[in-house]
Amino acid sequence: MRSLRLELFKILHQKRTYIGWLGLVLVPLIVVAAGALQKPQPQDPGEPPFVAHVSANGLLVMLSALIALASFLLPLIAAMGGASPISAEAEAGTLKTWLSRPVSRTGVLLTKWTMAVAYAAAGAALVALVSLVAGALAFGVHPLVTLSGTSLSAAHALGLIAVAYLIVIAGAVCSLSLALFISTLTDSSLTAAIIAVAVFTVLSVLNAFTVFDFMKPYTYSAYRLAFVNLFRYPIYWRPIGQALLTYALTSGAALAAAWLVFSRKDIVT
Repeated sequence: MRSLRLELFKILHQKRTYIGWLGLVLVPLIVVAAGALQKPQPQDPGEPPFVAHVSANGLLVMLSALIALASFLLPLIAAMGGASPISAEAEAGTLKTWLSRPVSRTGVLLTKWTMAVAYAAAGAALVALVSLVAGALAFGVHPLVTLSGTSLSAAHALGLIAVAYLIVIAGAVCSLSLALFISTLTDSSLTAAIIAVAVFTVLSVLNAFTVFDFMKPYTYSAYRLAFVNLFRYPIYWRPIGQALLTYALTSGAALAAAWLVFSRKDIVT
């Protein structure tokens, strides 16, 4: 618990923590402004779901902001959070001091991973809260029409939206865990974050081409919008389950690789 409190103290006293959160919070505000300015129009088949009718319901602000998070922003913030705890301290020399004490490297790694996840989750929670408040004030809160044409009560829709945010956070943890692994190989947090974001971006581009369809079941980026299946009737659970399994396997493999490297890495000498 002491190490967790120490990591929390570090996160809350870093400027980049608040800069990252501020960048995320701007997303729902931009969505509200765009929704207020645009005229009602038919849904474009190539447009992400929920975006065209955002001004009809404040709950759609939450979903539109979530699409932006899942597509790039949250994996970016998560990668930054995962890259910093080890490599940034290695750069500053504080990691050597910490590990010279009788502490478990496994405990250190898990503590830093846990707080990085908490950082990313807090950012997503802030977006959800700001989206709900701004959307409600601008457009009101009404029953939500699903992608299947059925209607959900506002309370039911809010519950599903909360689950959708948790799914997107789970996906972002893949980028976070990958960045953490890379940070055990380099003393540059920027390098680790860039590589993790580049992997997500390249996989997302490959997922857009049918010739690479054989890769989709195994790449976490292919499921970034799996949460929209919560808003069908009945709920289409299969892709959601596949997404969660892929997320768990990807994050678990990256975390195990990070532990393997970090537990054997010569940092103290």
